[in-house]
Amino acid sequence: MFLKRSIAAIVLGLLLCGGPALAETTDPISVKVNMARILRISAPAATVIIGNPGVADVTIQDPQTLVLTGRSYGQTNLIVLDSAGNPVADTVVSVVQGQADTVTVFMGTSRQTLACQPVCQPTITLGDDTGFSNNSFESTSLLDRAAQPRQ
Repeated sequence: MFLKRSIAAIVLGLLLCGGPALAETTDPISVKVNMARILRISAPAATVIIGNPGVADVTIQDPQTLVLTGRSYGQTNLIVLDSAGNPVADTVVSVVQGQADTVTVFMGTSRQTLACQPVCQPTITLGDDTGFSNNSFESTSLLDRAAQPRQ
């Protein structure tokens, strides 16, 4: 019971850059898909573990700063260990869709997402029609290739 309370106290000390400390240990850390978030932890981390790396990824920026990246929608867990293998944090990570300035268009079973800031443009979003996503990706790749210096 003491270890469980200690872990809960440490997780409560986990600070989100630009956001409040976790209110409860049962509250998941939220990150938007395809976005990164800085996590500050109360003790130095030696090892970080993500339950499902297909949902989220985490890297150690420095011993007390982690970078959490949302890969796919869903939930997984995040475990942080110190150099002795003791748990620093054990919490749930929830990867969600960013809703601001997007429009989702449904055509039967097909879905397309547009980012509208201020003009609507196609955006690659998990769950969209693959043909629409492939066209958006190819268009982006074409622009990237055009911007590369010629040799």
